[in-house]
This record gives sequence, structure tokens and C-alpha cells, in this order.
Amino acid sequence: MKIAYKTDNGIFYKGKIEKVLTSKKFDKYKGKINLIFFSPPFPLNRKKKYGNLQGEEYIDWLSSLSILFREFLAENGSIVIEVGNSWESGVPVMSTLALKSLLAFLEKGEYHLCQQFVWNNPAKLPSPAQWVNVERNRVKDSFTYFWWMSKTPFPKADNRNVLTEYSKSMKSLLKSQKYNSGSRPSEHNIGEKSFLTNNKGAIPSNVITAANTQSNTSYQKYCIEKNIIPHPARMPEALPEFFIKFLTDENDLVLDPFGGSNTTGAVSERLNRKWISVEPNIEYIKGSIGRFEKLSKYDFEISNI
Repeated sequence: MKIAYKTDNGIFYKGKIEKVLTSKKFDKYKGKINLIFFSPPFPLNRKKKYGNLQGEEYIDWLSSLSILFREFLAENGSIVIEVGNSWESGVPVMSTLALKSLLAFLEKGEYHLCQQFVWNNPAKLPSPAQWVNVERNRVKDSFTYFWWMSKTPFPKADNRNVLTEYSKSMKSLLKSQKYNSGSRPSEHNIGEKSFLTNNKGAIPSNVITAANTQSNTSYQKYCIEKNIIPHPARMPEALPEFFIKFLTDENDLVLDPFGGSNTTGAVSERLNRKWISVEPNIEYIKGSIGRFEKLSKYDFEISNI
């Protein structure tokens, strides 16, 4: 566990999360982390450059982390984990390994499952390629799940922090102060004044649509300039931004145990949250510097780690 770099609000550790969480130096964070947000390596049937485990080994590994995370999570804090889809090898059949991993994580950590979210990525490449592009007997797999869980059924959360712009029809309704009230075929009874209050935005759904197709970001420019290979599985900023706004307040502490290119840290910095990221790959850490103007501006270099 070594410090790669610091910013005004955060710190990036180089190391594997298992060792970092069991380090005496990390004890100071016990019970103080308000949000643990992460996308672990998915349980794939073939290995990728950024590493992943398989089968029961993956389930055991992920569930063991859930116990460690519980020690560091604040009593009203939240965990949000991305769980991607995986497929059986050689056949067009989805694997249940991702679901088994999630259930093991919940049970071992004794967490409450608060809500399920869907990340719809309209720009995702067709996969699994063999069945979608070649055999043409499946459709494109374009989403992953984010699972929100906590120690308590009532963690810190406020959907007023993630309101979306009203639709044109809603804006028109608020202006006219008129609509058809009464009962609906769904058996809901709409009151005469139920929709007349301007709440400064609409409550979002649990489906988040965000594409990761940006090609001219400060991160990518920095990687090109420094001849660094970008992280192969970067997350759009819209995802951590939504959950950080929804589940934390300013100056709260956010942990990303699989920091990668440090999207979570950069968003936390911008939203005035404290943050900790952990990543063992030095090339990913070096590239992440491009997300922080103060560090990249002064030609910051990582050394002695």
C-alpha cells in the first residue's frame, strides 16, 4: 500500500484492495466511508488484460470483500456495485455466475438491497460477438446492473439531488395549472392538485442511459501526450456522478476500490467530496493524472512506487 498521488480532496493508493483494507494504515477509515462505489472485474469465461477470476473462485473473492467493506462503511453509508453480464463458454446461454456473486456478496456482508439500477449503454459494441454478429441468434447485450445496498434499510439518500429537467408537457401543465384529475384505469386516483407544485425537476427512474464514446477528454489527451495506453473499460462520468449526488453530501468520503482511470475520484473532486481510490496497475494510475488539471498542468510524475 503506497500513495501514488494526492489532490485537495483525495488520495490514490497503489495496491490491491485486499491488502489495502487489511493494512493498519487504513484502519483510520473504519466506519467513516459514506459511499463505496465500484466496478470489479466481471466474472468472465476468458481472462482480459485488466484481470478477472472465474467460477466459484470469483464468488469467494467478491464475497470476502463484502465482509471487509462492512468495517469501513458508515452506519448510514451505501455500497453501489456494478455487476456485468457473463455468458457460458461455447453456447449462447447466459451464466448465472453474476447473480450468484451478488447474492453471496449480500449474504456475507449482511446488507440490505435498497434498489436495482440499469445502465443502458447505447454505444456498447455488439456482444457476445459469436452469437450476435456471426450466428445472429441473439441480440446485442447493451446494459449492466448497478446494485445499491447498505447496512440499514434507511441509508442517507435524497432524490432531490438528482432531479432531471421536466418534460415539455409537464412544463406546460405547471404553467397552465390544469390537468385531468380523477381515477385512472390503473386504479390510481389523481388528486386535483397532485401535479401543480413545481419541485424544480422530475424524479429520475432507475434506468441510466449514458454512452462512453467520448474521444477528446482531458484524460485521453493526456494519455496520448504521455504515450500511456488508456484503461480498456472506462466508465462515463454520469454514472458515479448520479450516485455520488444521490447518496452523499459535500465533504462525505467516497471509496473506489477498483480505481482504474479514477473516474470516481475525479467526479468526487469536482463535487467537493473526499475520496479514496485504490488500483494496483501503475499504468492506469499514471493515465488517471490527466483527469486532474492541477496535477497534469505541472507535469506531475509518479515515482518511487
